[in-house]
Amino acid sequence: MKPVAIFRHAPTEGPGYFATYLDRHRIPWQIIGVDVGEAVPADPRAFSGLVFMGGPMSVNDDLPWIAPVLKLIHDGVAAGVPVLGHCLGGQLMSKALGGAVSRNPVKEIGWGEVAVVDAPAGRQWFGHVTPSFTSFHWHGETFTVPPGAERVLTNQHCENQAFALGKHLGMQCHIEMTPEMIDSWCESGAGEIGRSKSPAVQSIAVIKEASEQGLATLHAVADGVYDRWTEGLTR
Repeated sequence: MKPVAIFRHAPTEGPGYFATYLDRHRIPWQIIGVDVGEAVPADPRAFSGLVFMGGPMSVNDDLPWIAPVLKLIHDGVAAGVPVLGHCLGGQLMSKALGGAVSRNPVKEIGWGEVAVVDAPAGRQWFGHVTPSFTSFHWHGETFTVPPGAERVLTNQHCENQAFALGKHLGMQCHIEMTPEMIDSWCESGAGEIGRSKSPAVQSIAVIKEASEQGLATLHAVADGVYDRWTEGLTR
């Protein structure tokens, strides 16, 4: 089986629980370290699936790797190679598929409820957790739902929390979190949290207090989503 390509855009934003899931199911994977200058592959068909993780940058930034990543996503969808995006990854997917990315009305950091859209695509991807679940968030921008795709998650702070297009899924929220990732992000993002006046930004104390139960629930959510996504992998 060809490996799943996992694109890392920042040192602290690796695959997290997604790697744990792949290892448990004996699905091969490899990291493409965009953050350390690794080249973006040109042919999506070299992989069984394409997965894009988070990052602090904007998809609208003038960075040398963004254009080839957008092309790879576009070509991957066209070739039927499953694509999955987490936060920045979902924003990259939206832009590659004809959507747009802009500032969200409020910054969203910490644990927060998201609702599953009561429609066929929502039930297909998140039927195991309807009508809602608590996810992790860390973003200041948001995406539009690209043409042909359907919104599958939403909440009061960010209308578009996830979209689906057939076997492809782009998410604004983070379902891949681990204890180590939360600790690292809280340490590196302490200043951002401290400066924020957003009603959707939690304190580090609140984030960490809720993490044990939050992660247990989130991993169950992730298992169902990743089960659905890996069904489409090219074998």
